[in-house]
Amino acid sequence: MSGPSAGRAPRGGRPGLLRFRSFLSLAAAATIMTLALAPTSPAQSETTRIQRVISPGGIEAWLVHDTTLPLVAVEVAFLGGAAQDPADKPGVANLAASLLDEGAGDLDSRAFQDRMAEKAIELRFDASRDMTGGSLRTLSDNVDEAFELMRLAVTAPRFDDEAVERIRQGQLAMLRRRLNDPSTLASLGWSARAFPNHPYGRPVSGTLESVPAIGRDDLKDYVRRTVARDNLKIAVVGDITPEKLGPALDHMFGALPAKAELTPVPDAVPQGLGTEVVKELDVPQTSIVFGGIGLKRDDPDFIPAFVLNHMLGGSAFSSRLFKEVREKRGLAYSVYSHLAPLDHAALILGGTATKNDRAGESIELIRSEYRKLLTDGPTEAELEDAKSYLIGSFALRFDSSAKVASQLLQIQIDDLGIDYIDKRNELVGAVTLDDIKRVAARLNENPELLFSLVGKPAGLVPNKGG
Repeated sequence: MSGPSAGRAPRGGRPGLLRFRSFLSLAAAATIMTLALAPTSPAQSETTRIQRVISPGGIEAWLVHDTTLPLVAVEVAFLGGAAQDPADKPGVANLAASLLDEGAGDLDSRAFQDRMAEKAIELRFDASRDMTGGSLRTLSDNVDEAFELMRLAVTAPRFDDEAVERIRQGQLAMLRRRLNDPSTLASLGWSARAFPNHPYGRPVSGTLESVPAIGRDDLKDYVRRTVARDNLKIAVVGDITPEKLGPALDHMFGALPAKAELTPVPDAVPQGLGTEVVKELDVPQTSIVFGGIGLKRDDPDFIPAFVLNHMLGGSAFSSRLFKEVREKRGLAYSVYSHLAPLDHAALILGGTATKNDRAGESIELIRSEYRKLLTDGPTEAELEDAKSYLIGSFALRFDSSAKVASQLLQIQIDDLGIDYIDKRNELVGAVTLDDIKRVAARLNENPELLFSLVGKPAGLVPNKGG
């Protein structure tokens, strides 16, 4: 969520922000947060460091008060996202998010950006399928100014004509570049085939046809409907006390509407499983995106499925797909898979790229390895290696204040509970072979995968099923 919005035009000439980013880079080693890395006892669990702060007006945030460095990181999410785009205008959420820091209140775009640069404040917004997210980074000395800019961005965005057209043209340029990007085209092709006539089948960034049709009223309406207090999640990490944060929450977000007006999004199951969709592109390699039915995040079997996926394609060096596709046959430089539990669909997704003449061989191998793992299960050694890696690497998600804030936000979105960080490794460590077999049997009820290929693939054969 902290990355730049798609299609944003480069600004340049912001020495204050550049110095701030340099400071963040130099300080990274010093901010290995004790939230994740310090050994704890039951009396000093990490959950005790996460404080639930409720503002006088009733707005909730999770806070980790840390004075290691004079920094404050804030992550926010408004649930809804690109799934709320009008069916005939994909890209509204993405364009609106990209414009929230391009002028607000009495400040036009240049004045807003100058205020950020003067105080070395970094404020960004972006949109994904299920949310609009915002990331704020500031030195603690400038936190009041940063919070004021956040307030203006979410409560009074201007959507001035100059800014709208500049960001629109940047997004159109990005969309034109994507016409020759095989991996992006493969991903878009997969979604369109898997979710026809559903919001998940439409591109988050819009199309060359839809983006020019988005007007100022569309942008204002999207913000009016989706940016509200009842669908807001907030995580804060750094040098700020609960006493200061509480009133600040009301200052930033108290003027928002109490309730969002979200359009209901139906749950969906991916279509086209067991088939391949091919887009011809004159490139030497075929980009491949594949996916099938996974488990939602609130499913009791999600953690076993998470461990199972690690053995399939979640590890860069020890997964079955890596060993079979790269090490044994040299078909690809990398191959991966991951669980993708969206709000209204449960997926397992993956991808790779290979020479055109070996595309058919690659997808048959991926399909075979997936079925084999679901049918036969892993060995005890594979399971123990997977759990050991997943437990040991968990701390790497918390090696900066920004990462801690992102993790706390995601835990809130997934409704996992404020004590999840304490429980997570224990949950992974408790997974047994019986658990893996149970979840594998569930996934094996429909093990078919949909493949999206972009390039000039050869050697494709009809899928004969399991």
